[in-house]
Amino acid sequence: MISIFRILTAPVLIVILSSPDTDEKNSIIAAIVFAVAALTDWLDGYLARKMGVETTFGKFLDPLADKLLIVSCLVMLIPLGRAPAWMVALIIGREIAVTGLRGIASVEGVIIAAGRLGKYKTIFQIASVTTLLVHYKFLEIDFQTLGMVFLWVALIFTIWSGVDYFVKFLRKAMIGEP
Repeated sequence: MISIFRILTAPVLIVILSSPDTDEKNSIIAAIVFAVAALTDWLDGYLARKMGVETTFGKFLDPLADKLLIVSCLVMLIPLGRAPAWMVALIIGREIAVTGLRGIASVEGVIIAAGRLGKYKTIFQIASVTTLLVHYKFLEIDFQTLGMVFLWVALIFTIWSGVDYFVKFLRKAMIGEP
């Protein structure tokens, strides 16, 4: 249910960010909605492990919800001039490539556990989207600049974790390493 909430939050954010007058108020509302939805990812995993209710469907839905939430916002930030299209394209390309690889790995019976790099990637993607949604200067903090710093770090972890995932797959599938 929590993953479904995150999925349903994506269109809400699209509507907020599609407003022709995306001003400070709408930016703050979008940032709060996004941050709450992003935090439910942690809550979802915590509750599933604590209550012992991890399901195959949940394992599929959880990363899908994360991708929809983050990618929707990143795409919406492009026309607002808050995120460069090329960076968003690289992030989306990595997500599609790794998702495709996971499908292939699954068919081949290869299991590649999510690593720390993927967790760092997600943390910095969430931090960058949140701050880029805020965008405006508050309390002497330039959220646009801060968001771009986070986005650069997120891009580095996104590419690094993607390459790592492919290397692990090739080692397990082609070479037979554990």
